[in-house]
Amino acid sequence: MVAISIENVWKYYGETVAVQDLNLECRDGEFVCVLGPSGCGKSSTMRMLAGLEHISAGQILFGDKRINELAPKDRDIAMVFENYALYPHKTVAENMANPLRMAGVDKATVTKKVLDAAKLLEIDHLLDRKPVELSGGQKQRVAIGRVIVRQPAVYLFDEPIAHLDAKLRARMRTELKHLQQHQGVTTVYVTHDQLEALSMADRIAVMHDGVLQQFGTPAEIYSNPVNTWVAGFVGEPTMNLILTEVATEADRPKLTHKGFTIDLDGQLGEAALRGNEKALRFGIRPENLKVSLERSPGAIEGTVYTRQLLGSDLLVEVETGNDHFRVRTSPAFEGEVDRPCYISYDLGHAHLFSAETGQSIV
Repeated sequence: MVAISIENVWKYYGETVAVQDLNLECRDGEFVCVLGPSGCGKSSTMRMLAGLEHISAGQILFGDKRINELAPKDRDIAMVFENYALYPHKTVAENMANPLRMAGVDKATVTKKVLDAAKLLEIDHLLDRKPVELSGGQKQRVAIGRVIVRQPAVYLFDEPIAHLDAKLRARMRTELKHLQQHQGVTTVYVTHDQLEALSMADRIAVMHDGVLQQFGTPAEIYSNPVNTWVAGFVGEPTMNLILTEVATEADRPKLTHKGFTIDLDGQLGEAALRGNEKALRFGIRPENLKVSLERSPGAIEGTVYTRQLLGSDLLVEVETGNDHFRVRTSPAFEGEVDRPCYISYDLGHAHLFSAETGQSIV
């Protein structure tokens, strides 16, 4: 096991910047997810860690050892790709044993390590089968098993379950997290799926356009996004981000909108006055809103725009002043489309973002 330090790392492809001045630290034994959409630089970061891409500037350390110039085979890493990359003519056992045999490990040790990994992944009954006889999930377990038999210092996972169906992805998330906790190996996991990151990671690095946006625990990323991009990317349904104007009345700030007015006090009010901005985005997550057919003091009036059943919850989209609020509520809510309704909110769960820069001001 080893800690990983990425220090002022840049990656260029010609004149195109894929990764820009990245600083990131993964503690010994930690599970870190690098999260972002396609083209954000996450896979380039993974490939630089693996030694499959050269580092344009900066350095990467495994412990106190600089690994910029080390070949992949000398980095003591194991990598799992989205592609299984299994040998079709070899059995499951032979595929899993391959890296150990190439390293010259004796036969008895190889057999024991393969069987131990297969039992951990619940594929010990498949050891004599060929890849063509396996399901997608079974193939992915074999690919993971081929990696864990080596017990490297670092695991690198690059979208390893992205192509699996939803039910199997959910199970594999649980198994991969259990595996990492069981072995305690430092792990970097690249994904575009925010649910994977939130459910598996000790800490999440959110990237966009090659730039690290925020690095923190899942709770920090979800509850305190540093800008509107992170707020809109992390969470499903996404955070409501409504553009408002800032006004004052008797030295008290408020947010004004075509469909509503929100009086600000406490920390939000102080931040709005301190920022001295004419426009702010009011951010609040759907689960922190309540929708009712009855008016209450300070509630936002609107019209039911859509209803979407999410299993145990109902997502109601409410139109007000040409903007929409998404509200997560109970399926028992009786409001029908085009019917008037009222939204109440708790400012203790609200966020304010600069309309100009997108940065959080509170």
